[in-house]
Amino acid sequence: MKGYILLSLSIVCEIFGTSMLKLSNGFTVLLPSFGVVLGFVLAFYFLALSLKYISLSLGYGIWAGAGTGLTTLVGIIFFKDAFNVITFISLAVIILGVILLNSSSSDKEEEKPSSA
Repeated sequence: MKGYILLSLSIVCEIFGTSMLKLSNGFTVLLPSFGVVLGFVLAFYFLALSLKYISLSLGYGIWAGAGTGLTTLVGIIFFKDAFNVITFISLAVIILGVILLNSSSSDKEEEKPSSA
């Protein structure tokens, strides 16, 4: 369970950092630019910690898929990005891919970090 909590924190930080990219206006606005760096540093830190408990393929697959899907939703809701049938189908495929990856994994989360 600890691995998935850390992975969730990583995903939230990734979405924050990516959202700050939009607000930084090409790194010309100072505060959002710091938000980009902070968001991605924390995202990779928590991702690295989560990989002590979760396999690389599962952890990164969930991180990338959930981050992409949720960032798309943030763009639609807060930045008025386009939403159409193609966007909906694309999000559905991402969600399905994460679900299939998770269900097909033989990875069982352990209580102790892996020693590799």
